[in-house]
Amino acid sequence: MCAAAQGQIRLNQIQVIGSHNSYHAGIAPSETAWLTKLNPKSAAGLEYKHPPLDVQLSSGVRQVEIDVYADVNGGRYAHPGNLKMIADAGLPADPPFDPTGLFLKPGFKVMHAQDIDYRSNCQPFTGCLAVILNWSKAHPKHLPIFVLIETKDGKGRDWQVEPEKFTPAVFDDLDKEIRSVIPSAKMIVPDDVRGAHETLEEAGLAGGWPTLESARGKLIFLLDQRREGPHYLEGHPGLRGRVIFTNAEPGSADAAFIEVNDPLKDPALIPGLVKKGYLVRTRTDADTVQGRSGDTKMRDAAMASGAQILSSDYFFNEKASWTGFSVSFPQGEIARCNPVLNLPHCGAIRP
Repeated sequence: MCAAAQGQIRLNQIQVIGSHNSYHAGIAPSETAWLTKLNPKSAAGLEYKHPPLDVQLSSGVRQVEIDVYADVNGGRYAHPGNLKMIADAGLPADPPFDPTGLFLKPGFKVMHAQDIDYRSNCQPFTGCLAVILNWSKAHPKHLPIFVLIETKDGKGRDWQVEPEKFTPAVFDDLDKEIRSVIPSAKMIVPDDVRGAHETLEEAGLAGGWPTLESARGKLIFLLDQRREGPHYLEGHPGLRGRVIFTNAEPGSADAAFIEVNDPLKDPALIPGLVKKGYLVRTRTDADTVQGRSGDTKMRDAAMASGAQILSSDYFFNEKASWTGFSVSFPQGEIARCNPVLNLPHCGAIRP
């Protein structure tokens, strides 16, 4: 294949594998014993952990997912409520989760569930971004990395601290934290895709995504929850001036990226979105269910759907201990031509 033909491939015309809750370092032994007694199903669903982000990227992962909690003043999540319950149950103390006191400082924190599941392989949010940036600098021609951000708020149990809400001002702070670590030249933001088009959706559906070659070495930030879109859009119509692509409803001015987490629910949905030009993320497994059963129906449907981003807890050589379940491409690549687009000029994709 000639270089010119390869250069025609666009960012939304390939398929890559990502990791779910990429920061997740697992729950310590006494924490696990306590949670298993409290809620066995939840404990089972959290029985996974991932290596550091740079190790994942070196293995071929090209989408990472980071859950963030707002902590404007610092210290809000520094004293997890489950620690007293674990001690009261007579369980031995686990290793400290924050030995250097990062949770006492202001800034976004990375964890899955406040007071329950708070151990991360990177901390705080800016620290996670620094790991990604350093890996990217060491591998300057890498395939673009998608960074999915899930903003966590909402009241939990009575004994859990209530997270700060993600207001437009808090989202401004989130953008600032990203920009404080990641240089503009290392990112693809909504304004880059929109170009001269009136809306971001119009641009995406008209082939406005950048070429894969021009996207190499760069990061694309994506917002997980659709419900947060209006807060993030406030003051930034159509995502003008924003860093992150929202998970938007098709037909919206900001609709370029769409999440469809269950590829089995409506098998025709994802292929239809991909053929139109949207960027889609789906999941190949969830809550350790497929890892425990070995059931591949969800994985196979996700891979065949054409969703550009396939998120898994068991990527490449990170296999489920119970069954060996994992997600990888048939020929061992870390990326492949999109299976529903049948592009005549697409061949082997360099990592």
